[in-house]
Amino acid sequence: MPVTTTADLGSGQADLSLAQSAYLRLRERLVMLDIPPGAPLQEQGLSSELGVGRTPLREAIKRLEVERFVETFPRRGTFATRVDPTALEEISEVRRALEPLAARRAARLVDPAGRRLADAVSARLLELHEHASPRDHMAMDVQVHQTVYSLARNSHLESSLTHYLFLALRIWSVAVRRLEAVADHVSEHQHILQAVRDGDEDLSAGLMVDHMERFEAAIRRVL
Repeated sequence: MPVTTTADLGSGQADLSLAQSAYLRLRERLVMLDIPPGAPLQEQGLSSELGVGRTPLREAIKRLEVERFVETFPRRGTFATRVDPTALEEISEVRRALEPLAARRAARLVDPAGRRLADAVSARLLELHEHASPRDHMAMDVQVHQTVYSLARNSHLESSLTHYLFLALRIWSVAVRRLEAVADHVSEHQHILQAVRDGDEDLSAGLMVDHMERFEAAIRRVL
C-alpha cells in the first residue's frame, strides 16, 4: 500500500498514513511468522526497517495489541503473541457465521465493476503454479477473501472479517508446511468467485461454508 507523504496531506494525516503502513507491514510479518511467536519487538530496529518514526510505529503497535497480535508487559517490552491452535474453534465459529454472509451480499450486490474485479482475481489464481510456495497460496487466499469482503459493501463486516482472517492465517502459518494439497484451495476459490460473479447468492454462501469447513479440518489434522 502506498504511503501518503507530507507533501500531499497535513502532518496529522500523514502520520496516520505512516501508522497504517507500519501496521499493515508489521501485521504481515506477525501473521507469516517472520516475527516468531514470543519474539520481542524492538522499536528502534523496526522504525529503521519500516522507514517510519517512533510515533506512527507506536500507533501501529497499539492497534496490533488490541487485535491480539502483540502483547506488552510493564518493564519488559512488547512481544509477538504465542500462536494458540486451540483458538481456532472460536475464530472459525465467527468466520463460519460471517463469511457466507459476505459471500451472499457480494453476489447480490455485484455490478459490472465487481465482475471485472472477480475476473481479474480469478486470472491471478490461474497463474499460481502447482509448485508455488505456501506463502504464495496464503497471499492469494487473502486476496480472494478480501475481494469478497469488498464486494459485500459493508465496512463493518469487512473490518471484522479481515481481522479474523488474519488470526486464522497466523495459525495456518504454523501448520502449512505439514499440510497436503494446499493448491486445492485454488479450485475452491475459483468456484466461489464464479458464483459471486454470477450473482448466485445461495451457491456463493454454500461454497464459502464448505471452504471454511475444509480449511479448519485440514489444519486440525496436522496440529
